[in-house]
Amino acid sequence: MRPIIIYYSYGGNTKRIAEDIHEKKGYDITEIKPVVPYTSDYQKLVDLEESKMSQEELVEIEPINIDLSNYDTIILGTPVWWYTMTPPIRTFLKKYDLSGKKIVPFATNGGWLGTTFDDIKKYTPNSEVEKPISIKFNENTLVTNTEEINKWTNEIEL
Repeated sequence: MRPIIIYYSYGGNTKRIAEDIHEKKGYDITEIKPVVPYTSDYQKLVDLEESKMSQEELVEIEPINIDLSNYDTIILGTPVWWYTMTPPIRTFLKKYDLSGKKIVPFATNGGWLGTTFDDIKKYTPNSEVEKPISIKFNENTLVTNTEEINKWTNEIEL
């Protein structure tokens, strides 16, 4: 069985990291997409969505057309919104049974990780969450040392 990279990306940073892992490791990859896309106006997004985050909102996501039973490891990527994972990732974790799987999360953020990894654990109580990494960006500029990310990527095992 092979690992798979599953991610949601709003501004492209999480996608950039997911695709980099895909290129280096050759793992399958799929993107979580909300049925109704978020506005591209970041300030509007902040104004509209901030109050919903504390309610652990779920959003409708497009179905993923993969058989998760073919994978025992999920490399899970999410931006950090208001100190936690995004609603599309929360919906994915709620909708799909990941029991018995190893989850290796990465979170792209501006320096405010909050409870992201603890919340992923909360939504996957029958999974093993290990080797999380916080990857910092300043806007679209990577701040986290590339060597640190490469070391983490190399430590992901089959």
